[in-house]
Amino acid sequence: MIRTYETADTNRILEIWRKASDLAHPFLSPSFLAEAEEKIRSLYLPISETHVFAQDQKLLGFIGLLDGHIGGLFVDPDYHGHGIGRALVDYAKSQKGRLTVEVFKENPIGRGFYKAYGFRETGEYIDEDTHQPLIKMTL
Repeated sequence: MIRTYETADTNRILEIWRKASDLAHPFLSPSFLAEAEEKIRSLYLPISETHVFAQDQKLLGFIGLLDGHIGGLFVDPDYHGHGIGRALVDYAKSQKGRLTVEVFKENPIGRGFYKAYGFRETGEYIDEDTHQPLIKMTL
């Protein structure tokens, strides 16, 4: 079931984000991840349109949208391959139509997911905070 994020979901969302980030972004420093976690809690969750995927009352993934841009899509790694990410992007597409996303070039999990979904790479630039290349993708 997909529903709108509630503030009571915050700790579980951050747990999912951290587990998925540790898996997909091993090139990011622990200090960067700690700073990013605080930004998600205090800045991004309050301003983004966030939806969660829940099964049997347990949150398994979430998507954060800023208009038609996917600011974050994270699924608990224990549930990768179960269609949760696809369901969340399907939902976002039904609400927003055209979607964009930026994915670290060194994140084969994310890039592979979006490519398989039908996103195409439309650009590349260096992220100011991490100094890592980001790939722009559009659906």
